[in-house]
Amino acid sequence: MSGKWKQKMLLFFPFVVLIMGMILTSVFILHTYRQIAFEHVSALCEILLENSPQAEPQLLDTLKDYHSLSEQELRGNNYLGKYGYRTGDFCDGFPMDMILLPLLFFLVTACAFALGILRLRRKNRKRIADLTAYLEQVNIGAGGTLLQTQEDVYSHLQDEIYKTVTTLYQTRETAVAAKKNFAENLANIAHQLKTPITAAFLSLQLMKKKLPETYADQIERQLERLNRLEESLLTISQIDAGTLPLKQETVDLYTVLNLAAENLNDLLRRNHISVDIPENGCIEFSGDLEWTMEALINLLKNCMEHSPSGGVVHCDYSGNPLYVEIRIWDNGTGFDTEDLPHLFQRFYRGRRAAQNGIGIGLALARSIFELQNGTITAYNLQNGGACFEIRIYSH
Repeated sequence: MSGKWKQKMLLFFPFVVLIMGMILTSVFILHTYRQIAFEHVSALCEILLENSPQAEPQLLDTLKDYHSLSEQELRGNNYLGKYGYRTGDFCDGFPMDMILLPLLFFLVTACAFALGILRLRRKNRKRIADLTAYLEQVNIGAGGTLLQTQEDVYSHLQDEIYKTVTTLYQTRETAVAAKKNFAENLANIAHQLKTPITAAFLSLQLMKKKLPETYADQIERQLERLNRLEESLLTISQIDAGTLPLKQETVDLYTVLNLAAENLNDLLRRNHISVDIPENGCIEFSGDLEWTMEALINLLKNCMEHSPSGGVVHCDYSGNPLYVEIRIWDNGTGFDTEDLPHLFQRFYRGRRAAQNGIGIGLALARSIFELQNGTITAYNLQNGGACFEIRIYSH
């Protein structure tokens, strides 16, 4: 017999036994009731005949008439009530010895039913707990197997879980290998770019002495853009490969914001933009100062590029037991609505992107914050301007 049939039998057997017990108990009680009624009528007739032996023919005729009465005619008959008799006057007590056996049988059946249900539930809970523990081990990377001693209703589910876990392992290994391969290729491309860029910079220094300064400046700007691209590609490859060296140190928000702004001093002066950083006290988190500063530089630069001349890039920060929060916003035109879902995608350049941008600064900032257990969101302010909101959660 298969495990499924055993489970069904285990489930339905107590129901069958209970129903049979109720039917047998009802039949026994009905038989007992009829036996008692017969004995009482028989005793009454015996007393009548002892007192009036000559009334035997009339008694037999009366019994025939009584026997022919229907259930409806008998029910509710209270003829003796007018003589002062009540129901309890003709029965001193119910014969409990005649009902104990079916009652005991009924109780045993009910207990067997309850025990069967409890056993089934206990077995089901154990199977579910085993499957849950197996999935928890898979989630933490421990793996393992789940032994099965017999077939049951969970066997098919267990087989499907094994198949799914195996497929996920294979998919993960393939994805990890592809990601590692992509990171290595990206790093190789970045290193290959480094050599010609360095050579071009050296050649540019010689060309500046002979060519007009305008052309030299144009070439220098393009080379600087290529150099930023090479550095960004190298950083991306490290992030994808999981080799970006991140420190765990105490970082003060006011300090890191000021350091990021100082690195943009030349660009800020050139574009006539100022940065407002209030001093809100000592608020710290555990992370990497240099890479956090690098991410903030990208955000400040983005706000600067979209601020009008004479504008201000605002910063604010706060903290609570769960996370620290940094907000950076400008008073420019804000993000284009269609660009908002794609702002942090690599190499995405929105409609209002700066001309010399390569579409990678915001993606790098997000990756750096995520590596430090943080999140970043972007939205438009009600009064105009774009805002970045960063939250770095406690570990």
